[in-house]
Amino acid sequence: MDEQRARGGPPQWWRHGPPWWDRWADGERAPRWPWRSTAFLTVFVQAGSNFAAHGQEGERAALDPFARVLLLVAAGLLLWRKRHPVPVVFGTAGAVMVYLGAGYPYGPVLLTVAVACFSAIVAGHRRAAWAAMGTLWAGHVLVAHWLFRWLPPPGDAAASWGAEAVVATWVVAVTAVAELFRVRREQWARERTQRAEAARRRADEERLRIARELHDVLAHSISVINVQAGVGLALLDTDPEQARTALTTIKDKSKEALGEVRQVLDTLRAPGAAPRAPAPGLDRLPELVEQAAGAGLTVRVVGEPPRLPPGTDLAAFRIVQEALTNVVRHSGSRHARVHLAHDAEVLRLRVDDDGPATGAEAGGSGNGLAGMRERAAALGGTIEAGPRPDGGYRVRAVLPLSPHADRRAAPRTTSGGPP
Repeated sequence: MDEQRARGGPPQWWRHGPPWWDRWADGERAPRWPWRSTAFLTVFVQAGSNFAAHGQEGERAALDPFARVLLLVAAGLLLWRKRHPVPVVFGTAGAVMVYLGAGYPYGPVLLTVAVACFSAIVAGHRRAAWAAMGTLWAGHVLVAHWLFRWLPPPGDAAASWGAEAVVATWVVAVTAVAELFRVRREQWARERTQRAEAARRRADEERLRIARELHDVLAHSISVINVQAGVGLALLDTDPEQARTALTTIKDKSKEALGEVRQVLDTLRAPGAAPRAPAPGLDRLPELVEQAAGAGLTVRVVGEPPRLPPGTDLAAFRIVQEALTNVVRHSGSRHARVHLAHDAEVLRLRVDDDGPATGAEAGGSGNGLAGMRERAAALGGTIEAGPRPDGGYRVRAVLPLSPHADRRAAPRTTSGGPP
């Protein structure tokens, strides 16, 4: 707000609506009865008309009980202005027309028509408001320039056309202000809807990010644990030492998985908290190779990973991790190759295995592949996955290294860090 004032721009409430706007504009709630404002206007109109009568004594008819009833009706109808704006604006204009036609003093009674017209236009009933105001002005012209001979007060003269111009200006000013507020109200409603949609979109993106992170962590860890559990069971009687090694691997891997899952869940409890551990990247590729070896998969790495921006580094690590997990789970091959290549603009990853597939879901055609594609798409990259012509399966990823691409994924600074 201070920055806007320094630039001379409009205040914040005018751009986005007053603080109470969200509650007042909630279409799911019935409009509140405007008791306080109606009571205030009723008292103001009654008291103000007394002062107006003293100022116009001798020129207009004195206030009598009928005039008081007309003032009460004109102001009291405003109680329904939010629920039934069209009948209220015509009813108020009719009461004021009778009041002026009876020769009673000009005064704050005209304010009731202005408020009713304002409410009708803001509620979207523009034609009704304009028709009511136009009818009131035409009726006033008719009374002031023709019917005044037969209406009270006795001896009244025709009004000047200058006075009619003032009345016409007043009518136009009221409707113009109401139209301006109506336009701003529609803008506030659109901006409110856009902010709600943006909030839902951010929540959906965060939910997908956490689901993808949990899938990548758990799928890899549980695959290794499953393989090692099978090894342990098979060797429990014949080779206890090897079974002990398998159980140790299960313990270490489960501990690591719990730590990464805890990081993801911590972001749900404290989304603004600083990360407790660095995000995994391709510098941990030797760990993946070692873990894959523990699951019975021999991995050969070709190429050296470059220095990558944090978002790209995390995405590359997760893609390689998921691809190797799919080899362990879905391929009959016990050998895989990871190829790394890069230039100034892109990083190219390729993970190959010799197959054959061991199940209908070979190659990771489920959530794992979808997660890899989402990670690559978030950076502006691509993922290709499918069978190789000579057998086996291949996952190929191309990730941009430009700073612009990294800014789109840079908030993912940790596995489970704030978005």
